[in-house]
Amino acid sequence: MERRGDAFEHDLQVSALRPAFAAAGLELVELDWHAPLADFDGIELALLGTAWDYQDHAAAFLARLKELEEYGITVCNSSNIVRWNLDKGYLRELGEAGLPTIPTLWHGDVGQSEVLAGFDHFATDKVVVKRQVGAGGMGQHSFTRESLPDADWSMGHASMIQPFLPSIVEEGEFTLVFIDGEFSHGVRKRAAQGEYRIQSLYGGTEEDYAPSSQDLASAQSVVDTLPFPDWLYARIDMVRLPSGTLAVMEAELIEPYLYPQQGPELGTRLARAITDRT
Repeated sequence: MERRGDAFEHDLQVSALRPAFAAAGLELVELDWHAPLADFDGIELALLGTAWDYQDHAAAFLARLKELEEYGITVCNSSNIVRWNLDKGYLRELGEAGLPTIPTLWHGDVGQSEVLAGFDHFATDKVVVKRQVGAGGMGQHSFTRESLPDADWSMGHASMIQPFLPSIVEEGEFTLVFIDGEFSHGVRKRAAQGEYRIQSLYGGTEEDYAPSSQDLASAQSVVDTLPFPDWLYARIDMVRLPSGTLAVMEAELIEPYLYPQQGPELGTRLARAITDRT
């Protein structure tokens, strides 16, 4: 399978985990989720790493995770959690539970007319359009009233429209990583000059971030609201609203990059949590 432009993140994470796992008596084996089931013989726990294309094969991905579980393998995070987290509609559930979220319009598909309606709905001149099932910022678009999509353009997927938040380029996006229910480390992600997407694919950079007690409490409220008690890892991505409140942008529970360079204890924390589950 072709490696994406951000494949180095996978390499960094594996390099950070392998020695910590070995020290805990765990062997880390890299397997493609498309591999024959027999290749998983002897595996006790499947830690979802970098499933490059799961967003384009959601049903098959879920079926494989369920198959692994029926094969007696512990999957982290479990197929039930992945099913809930796969579609960003889960953000509506978190908002209904009282958590601050980014205002969003939900559509079966988005074309020029929906983009125009989004400007008016949010009283803004710039919106962001995302896939409801997507990853890594791929397939994402930003439009202004002066740079509209063509009249015959459409996303071609179930989509969401959100107002562009200036804080994403002024202050950055905040990531808080939790392992087995406990806060591990924080990251501030910044977009490259002239960009708004913070992913490394688009030139984004990361730096250490020690959250204030208030910001940590905001992220903690997200993990406390997750409708599953058995998640192994959770990456909470947040952005500041004009009010100053941190809003949840994503609760990443499938195969997030966990930023080992900003969390030197990540491998040890994960190894300890996995040992407790096997």
